Amino acid sequence: MITYDAVLRGGRVIDPESGLDAVRDVAIAGDRVAAVGTGLPPGRQEVDVGGQVVTAGFVDLHSHAHDLGSARLQVTDGVTTALELEAGVTPVAAAYAAAAAAGRPLNYGFATSWALARMGVLAGVTFDGSIGPLFANLGHPQWGRAASAPEIDRLLGILESDVADGALGIGLLVGYAPGASPEEYLRVAALAAASGVPTFTHARDLIEFAPDGAIDGAEEIVRAAGETGARMHYCHVNSTTLRHADRVLGLVERAQRAGAQVSTEAYPYGAGMTGIGAAFLAPERLAERGLTPRSIIYAPTGEEVANAARLNELRATDPGGLAIIRQLDEGNPDDQAVLLRYLTFPGSVIASDAMPLTWTGPAPEPAAWPLPPAAFTHPRTAGTYARSISTLRRNGGLSLPEILAKCSLHPAVLLQDRVPAMRRKGRVSAGSDADIVVFDPETITDQATYADSTRPSTGIRHVLVNGTFVVRDGRLDASARPGRPVRA
Repeated sequence: MITYDAVLRGGRVIDPESGLDAVRDVAIAGDRVAAVGTGLPPGRQEVDVGGQVVTAGFVDLHSHAHDLGSARLQVTDGVTTALELEAGVTPVAAAYAAAAAAGRPLNYGFATSWALARMGVLAGVTFDGSIGPLFANLGHPQWGRAASAPEIDRLLGILESDVADGALGIGLLVGYAPGASPEEYLRVAALAAASGVPTFTHARDLIEFAPDGAIDGAEEIVRAAGETGARMHYCHVNSTTLRHADRVLGLVERAQRAGAQVSTEAYPYGAGMTGIGAAFLAPERLAERGLTPRSIIYAPTGEEVANAARLNELRATDPGGLAIIRQLDEGNPDDQAVLLRYLTFPGSVIASDAMPLTWTGPAPEPAAWPLPPAAFTHPRTAGTYARSISTLRRNGGLSLPEILAKCSLHPAVLLQDRVPAMRRKGRVSAGSDADIVVFDPETITDQATYADSTRPSTGIRHVLVNGTFVVRDGRLDASARPGRPVRA
């Protein structure tokens, strides 16, 4: 008698929540895990996963990969839920509607966007629920200035409306708007606390980088958590803190011990990526981080920016053009130790900061797969989770279940008070969502590089999203779009 739709037989099942780490079968019925055990009845599909790890699909809290190609790269890295929480979008209702109409291979969800609300109120930018207007207007001279009290009231109204429409939180790109006052930040945090939503912050510059800044970026996040009671998530602490890990993580740790709701995330790469029009990439500010124009690779052409004049030209003509920012040297043992410090920080989650594709040549039909050579992105889009697992197993001093919890359970728990549906993700147990990744623990690793950024990770054997195979035997099913919205 056929009882289940699929049974994954004989894998090493790791459930980060219960602590299960044993050879078991996993049965799937519809979009849920029906049973975990031994000798389970047969399923319509029987999949031998002996020697493989079977665990919860990875939950990425920080993904800008809204296009189909970059979302597929994330799926082939084991991601089953990718959320736009740091930048956010507005209006979120339009974002959910557009994603549902297009179909996605993984689950999706959105925070509301403080940056876009600011752009609308202070600079008259029109937004449509996509992230396009944000990148296009990063270099707009008005949106990063100080706001008046009535302007703050108006942008708070936009955020409040999105929260009422099911936004998962509030995204705050404070590091891109140096003129925004600490008082405005506290008002947004107070709104978040009153609404019961978390915030996701790209921090303002550290005092080490900008001694004349209004407030230290790390201190601002911690202070807001303490004064308002809001849950404050510190996005990609690795790329905004760089070599100041001891001070900043020590500050976060003290705040956590005092009861503040502050969490962190990191990715395992030394270089960042953002719009070339970002305020902190102005030529006169590069020295703050020990950078020069040649530290920047402009994605649309692949060029290393030759000098300040060329950087100013690109910032003026294409402020939203994406660029690789070479900050920490992954080949330097000291810098690699800094990255490990962020990744292994207790409670820290893995998050990719995945980026949309840039085309260095003519863009193909949007559903093309495999991706053609003209596609370019940061390698973190394709390889964050496989790289984190392989790196931390070799050098991190963490067990495999501890590493996997950073990829799935911990991000789900961070959101579940606001988003009850997250209580079914990040787990492999009866009743949990059938978002599952199966990988070879001996071969899992990243393949994407800065020169060849769209190579899928290896070792990922199967990925199921809501019970549907999106990756089967290491191959992506290009027709599969089983992703569903994750709403508050």
